[in-house]
Amino acid sequence: MSQEAHAATELGRYLQARRAKVSPADVGLTPGPGTRKTPGLRREEVAVLSGISADYYTRLERGKETRPSPAVIDAVARALGLDEVEQDHLHGLAGPAARHLAERVAIPSRAVSPGLLLMLETLRPLPAQVISRSYDLLAANPGGLHLFAGLAGWPAPERNIARYTCLHPLARGLFADWDYELRATVSGLRTLLGANPGAPDLTGLVNELMAKSSDFARLWQGQEVLGYSDSYRIFRHPRVGTVSLGCQAVRPVGGLGQYLITYFAHPGTPGHDALVLLDIGPDGSQASAAGTRHG
Repeated sequence: MSQEAHAATELGRYLQARRAKVSPADVGLTPGPGTRKTPGLRREEVAVLSGISADYYTRLERGKETRPSPAVIDAVARALGLDEVEQDHLHGLAGPAARHLAERVAIPSRAVSPGLLLMLETLRPLPAQVISRSYDLLAANPGGLHLFAGLAGWPAPERNIARYTCLHPLARGLFADWDYELRATVSGLRTLLGANPGAPDLTGLVNELMAKSSDFARLWQGQEVLGYSDSYRIFRHPRVGTVSLGCQAVRPVGGLGQYLITYFAHPGTPGHDALVLLDIGPDGSQASAAGTRHG
């Protein structure tokens, strides 16, 4: 399947899922007589609300119309009551947007620059990681590796934050709000795949998680997208106890498809003391950030 055809298919699935969640009453329509065969709005009703023909909207859902104008997408988004994040996702599915062009590479580089490795070392004892756009852990300092309990036990090529969240037996206990972490993971992959249709690193991971995690598969079918915001997360770590940490994510200049993730607690707090213990490691070792690099 071509990238254009794949994008059209994802667009149709998303429109169908969102349409099913909107009732006629939600948008001020009076349901017609008879039993409604479809939950939510009918295609014809979305078309009327959007100011386009029913045939054109049907073509959108069926993947027959692959280049809708931004104005049409805006109208459909308003008809479906999408919020800002959902509207942005819909535009990403409908066609290439200039703000996404930098991410559209088939196989992003997995090489971590010496400068990023130095930053990981300098940030200690704060846990820090370099991850790929598909959540592969490309490098980490000791705290960044040990914060995710049990992740170090996986072979380096298998260390992936999305895979860990969905499949590792310790993940449910580690995250105080595992349900949110799972939803955010699904949403993040959906948004990335919408902006990079057919990308092998993303499709491979999604297919794996669909096959191995019923929770992931259920949420993936729901078509939900969430906005990302740096926030505090609570970890229930088996070695250092419960700790509340801030989280910052930045995209390094020149690191196409890579992200630097840092967790922090203020000096002098119990959280910071816990991070010092994680930085030392369970066996008392103080390995450098370069030692965790793989790929």
